[in-house]
Amino acid sequence: MITPKQKKLKVKFSIGRNGHPSAKPRILVVLGPTATGKSSLAVRLAEDFRGEIISADSRQVYKGLNLGTGKITKREMSGVRHHLLDISSPAKRFSAGKFKELGQKAISNILANGKLPMVVGGTGFYISTLVDGLVLPEVKTNLKLQRRLLAKSAEALFAMLKKIDPKRARGIDKHNKARLVRAIEIAEALGRVPKIKFEIKYNPLFIGLDDTDAILKKKIKKRLIERIKNGMINEARKLHKRGLSYKRMGELGLEYGWLAKLLRDKIGRKEFEMGLEKDIWRFVKRQRTWWKKDKRINWFRPDEYARVKKAVKSFLQ
Repeated sequence: MITPKQKKLKVKFSIGRNGHPSAKPRILVVLGPTATGKSSLAVRLAEDFRGEIISADSRQVYKGLNLGTGKITKREMSGVRHHLLDISSPAKRFSAGKFKELGQKAISNILANGKLPMVVGGTGFYISTLVDGLVLPEVKTNLKLQRRLLAKSAEALFAMLKKIDPKRARGIDKHNKARLVRAIEIAEALGRVPKIKFEIKYNPLFIGLDDTDAILKKKIKKRLIERIKNGMINEARKLHKRGLSYKRMGELGLEYGWLAKLLRDKIGRKEFEMGLEKDIWRFVKRQRTWWKKDKRINWFRPDEYARVKKAVKSFLQ
């Protein structure tokens, strides 16, 4: 469990050769586990600091995946411009490399308009790829290999990666099939996954939102009930009728994986709700593990907006 610490914010700038802070543009990053209220807090900050939001969510890039991913609505945006939402068909796979490319363009456009770029989301890999300039190996997608690998379980894929490239296996989310498949694909093409490199272009302030386990579990349960009530099951049914296969739903994971089982009558409604709730909580723990070692993140509780606002104001001065 991560308990947000009360600590004084220390803003760090990159130092250039002349001893002065570098000219890297400042950006704001709002991250944290699912259901902590990142989207609503980010909108408030965007209103206060003339910001535009770049969504860093690996599933919200897809059109039609709304209730299942908890995608922010037009009303909730309050007029704040959001980038990288609804930009790809869910039938196609959207890569971290493509996210980085489009994210960098969005940041440049936002800065050109004199506004504050805000990267907001819960996909740690996407955030690292964009904000830290993670250099991704240039290995073309091998669709035949991917199809064969995706038929295997996450446990089997992790075992394969450990055998091919033990070093990469130590730093990967062993439950994320998409990441495991790509890592194996790269390792088989290059012999191993290359050493991680970064090309840092920005000066970021990291704002993390989290809460106690008890409170967050209640929020997850309440949000799940609301999403089901608002039509999440019917959303999945319509997506399938429009051509999204149940297999692809399973690959999209979490809500859509469970919805695919429910719609095929492989599980009942009660099993669906209980299983999905537990799976979301496991996802929260994986998110926390990803950010645990990043000491740049300044953690706050969701109800500490005044402190967050003060930290951002200090960073931008």
